Amino acid sequence: MQASTHQRRTPATSGLLYGLSAYVLWGLFPLFWPLLEPANPLEILACRIVFCFVVIAVLLAARHELAGMRRLDRGTVLRLCAAGIAVAINWGVYIWGVNNGHVIETSLGYFINPLVTIALGVVILHERLRAVQWTAVGLGVVAVVVLSVDYGRPPWIALALACSFGTYGFLKKGVRASPPEGLLIEGAVTSIPALIILAALALAGQATFVGHAAGVGHILLLISAGPVTAVPLLFFAGAATRLPLSTMGLLQYVTPVMQFAIGVLILRESTSFALLCGFSLVWIALAILGFDGVRHRQRTPAPAAA
Repeated sequence: MQASTHQRRTPATSGLLYGLSAYVLWGLFPLFWPLLEPANPLEILACRIVFCFVVIAVLLAARHELAGMRRLDRGTVLRLCAAGIAVAINWGVYIWGVNNGHVIETSLGYFINPLVTIALGVVILHERLRAVQWTAVGLGVVAVVVLSVDYGRPPWIALALACSFGTYGFLKKGVRASPPEGLLIEGAVTSIPALIILAALALAGQATFVGHAAGVGHILLLISAGPVTAVPLLFFAGAATRLPLSTMGLLQYVTPVMQFAIGVLILRESTSFALLCGFSLVWIALAILGFDGVRHRQRTPAPAAA
């Protein structure tokens, strides 16, 4: 009995470890991307895309899974290509925000991402929201207005991150491809423009990965952007197959909480009463969504056994 219980718990335990590892690594990203300077955000993004693609391709080749890519239909491939573009935009905005002193605002983007996902469902899929969900969305809108007044501008970085990642999740929903296969196609479609960008920067004398001034340490850091990107994505994939969506939904807030803490406590970014009020409204909206989600699942009858 003890052995069978242990076996039943093992997938959930390993899934929790995978999930925490993924979100903690993502939470530490604000401390990593500045290490790649003096490379500009565009060069960092291009290196991140190219070397992540290389890592995933090597992984699939080592597992003899490249041949299986042929089973993917055209619609799946096109959907993954669009997802690759969306996540590349997300990565680019995030790197620019972190390396230009907007870590707190980038954390806001991932806090409001669930609200943007709901909005996409309403606009694109014509989903109907419960009153409590409308309340959460309304609080999110009020929070954006409060933060816009505080910043003196709309929080474009946060909105761009939330919308691009929400779009990425929407495009990935229901895709019949394994996570490494999806990442390979996403990387393939974005690696071509990334290589063009690197070549253009090199020809213009603005690339830091070539030339005598680059340094081996700097080049290795740029190359490390690939595995640094791929590893948490693979951890996330391992967690997603072992944990229920409710647990994954709770774990996702580990990343923006860490980013917010890093921005305030380590990088000493300025805060204000209005900023804290805006974030508080977002946190209240997320708490409402979480409570409503739990209550709705409890009220929904379980499907009858076949």
